[in-house]
Amino acid sequence: MQPTDPAFIQCKIPHRPPMLLIDSVVELHESSILCRKTFRADEFFFHGHYPGQPIVPGLILCECAAQAGALLAACWGTATAGIPVLTRVNDVRFKQLVRPGDSITILVEREEQLSNATFFAASIKLGEQLAASLRFAAMIRGVE
Repeated sequence: MQPTDPAFIQCKIPHRPPMLLIDSVVELHESSILCRKTFRADEFFFHGHYPGQPIVPGLILCECAAQAGALLAACWGTATAGIPVLTRVNDVRFKQLVRPGDSITILVEREEQLSNATFFAASIKLGEQLAASLRFAAMIRGVE
């Protein structure tokens, strides 16, 4: 199965629709991943954010980055059995509004691995424009 195959994503991370927020992997390297997401007009969060003028919530953009980070960790063996959980989100900056029909690219780079915690930097682009950037950390939690 190739990383560009949508089934590949569901093999690697536990997220499922409607909370699976990665459509495809564009590039995959040992310390970085580039993913794509196109926001459909019927996404659940557009119904209330905001009626008549829908925009993608900033936290959804952060979740896109977190899922790309989980996928990167799963692909290169830094993830163990369990569920990827965010432990920290820092330096979040929102620069562009993302609307229904927009496609974003999510670049996540692994900065550091300490024990079972992984630290990442992410940039989210809408076309050539930076839409958001953040740093975050995640760890794998065992299923209870």
